[in-house]
Amino acid sequence: MKIVKNILHLAKIILPVCCFAACDYLDVVPPETADFGDTMRDKDDAIGFLYSCYASIGYSAACNNLGAIESSTDEYVNPLLWARMGQQVSWNQLSPTYNSNWSPVSLPWNPCYNDLGQCHLFLKTLDELNPKGVTMADRERWKAEILFLQAYYHFRLLQAYGPIPIVDHYYSQTTSKSELPGRSHFDYCVDKIVDWLDAAAKVLPATMDTENLGRATSTICKALKSRVLLYAASPLWNGSFPYPQWQNTNYETPGYGKELVSTSYSREKWVRAKTACQEALDWALSEGNRSLFDLKTSESLRAMQQLNLPDIPNTDEEFKKKVMQMRYMMCTAETEGNKEVIWGIATASLSTNTLEAVPHWVVTKNDGSAWGGVCAMSPLLYTAEHFYTVNGKLPVNDSQLPEESWFESAGYSGRENIIRLNTKREPRFYAWLSFDGDEFGQKLADGSPLIVQMRNSLKQGYNPGKFNRDNCVTGYSLKKWAAPNLIFRKDGGHNNRPVPTPFIRLAELYLNLAECHAALGEQQPALDNLNEVRERAGIADVEAKDLNEMPLMDWIRNERFVELYAEGHRYYDARRWMIAPQLFKAGTREGLNAIEKENPTFDEFNRRMKIDQPFQWDDRMYLIPVSASEIYNNPQLVQAPKY
Repeated sequence: MKIVKNILHLAKIILPVCCFAACDYLDVVPPETADFGDTMRDKDDAIGFLYSCYASIGYSAACNNLGAIESSTDEYVNPLLWARMGQQVSWNQLSPTYNSNWSPVSLPWNPCYNDLGQCHLFLKTLDELNPKGVTMADRERWKAEILFLQAYYHFRLLQAYGPIPIVDHYYSQTTSKSELPGRSHFDYCVDKIVDWLDAAAKVLPATMDTENLGRATSTICKALKSRVLLYAASPLWNGSFPYPQWQNTNYETPGYGKELVSTSYSREKWVRAKTACQEALDWALSEGNRSLFDLKTSESLRAMQQLNLPDIPNTDEEFKKKVMQMRYMMCTAETEGNKEVIWGIATASLSTNTLEAVPHWVVTKNDGSAWGGVCAMSPLLYTAEHFYTVNGKLPVNDSQLPEESWFESAGYSGRENIIRLNTKREPRFYAWLSFDGDEFGQKLADGSPLIVQMRNSLKQGYNPGKFNRDNCVTGYSLKKWAAPNLIFRKDGGHNNRPVPTPFIRLAELYLNLAECHAALGEQQPALDNLNEVRERAGIADVEAKDLNEMPLMDWIRNERFVELYAEGHRYYDARRWMIAPQLFKAGTREGLNAIEKENPTFDEFNRRMKIDQPFQWDDRMYLIPVSASEIYNNPQLVQAPKY
């Protein structure tokens, strides 16, 4: 993804010139500096400026798990002493006067409005300076890219803050407070975003060459539109918002007055979303040249990297190949044959997710010290219980995995520490999660396999004296972002590399469409799209008879949890479905007894424990608060409910 390097490099060049520090009340007014005329002399300058408009995507992206608000769900937990932004969100500690120590990756308000200011400054500068060598075709394409970015940044804000101020033009430094926009009605925001995406899609190409991967395409526009309209049709924004009386005090949205949310259900929103989701999927498969990551590509990569099949007791060769397929899917680039990602970007911060998820003490270095990850992302028991069994069922519904035996040893010779809950599971379970007795990586320990020892304080187990706060909280580790050939060397090095972390990938489009069909009572089309994802994952189709076991919408929701696990979706899915109060309330997050004592016995370790952190839920947590300074300096802006 060469554009990623270009974006990061050129942004460093141009941002000091066009720094968008802006007013503190709404970060949309970039200052015009004395050397403003030098910012866009020719086409190369213009492209550099354009790239700078993409620069904060890696920070504002929902898949950036490092301390971001999206890490506050029931997918995994960080150690208590980390006290990251995501934890503070889940502890209900955000307030209008809250100051984040994790900026800029944590809260999207500043980076998104900053970049909107940068986008509009780009358009203004392009028109005023008329750089040499820029054709009309260049202008048309670049303006379409800015339209896409304008839509993306507004959507990121809409996800987190609900109704937001629309910033669709350049604001000068002389803009008075009275001219600043307040929040617009949620549906008005959605329509604006969709209009921008539609306009951009008419101009942009469907695909990009390898030199420009990461730049906007019509395929990305249509895929993002499908997500925007899916969210808008969901219960939270389709007549069930918990604070229906919330409204502006003096700012009015055209056609809506002071109202901010709709108070009645509209079936038409689901129809509109379904149309967009079908169009996005059809376009991605045809014009966008997208396809689900397949076994042939995976096996080709495995052969090239000279890796054996993973050591998973009591499974056959075909099953192990499927596990490797699901591992490679998340850790390879388009240039390596991965056509699944519709839009993604590789950044150092996202690459760091891998190192923070890997267990500690992978290998002993040449100087005798421990070397490995820091166990910062510990999957919860909810995760282990909601990935499917090999039969495609939830463990609680599979008679071959009786609940009363989950925490007993499975009896594998030489791997007796593997419990029954971690056996007879689907390929994604072994591809993306790790546990006591699991082979985390075939070459992880300086070229040798790492068989995880979660109860051994001199290996991957709890050791507060040596690792202080960096200990696995739940007894499970996350390996979704760890490449199959990842190595920690005895010299203190590793071969971890950033690959494009997906903002949008093809599997999501199938699940988006399945959800729309289900909401409209269209059972078979919903099952057909759901089963596209399940079949690729290597598990049985959901059939009509299975709906006696779980309702159709529950099958779809759980499939999103599994397939899109730790990719930034869960935070918004749980909220838009309005099930967050049940999922995220106090006392729901559990793990194994991983941090009570060093070197616990098998029975001491393998028992269910509440996570000792002050998790809670309040309905105000549906939205993120705007800072008090923003409210003070913009008389049109109202605070989110109950903040």
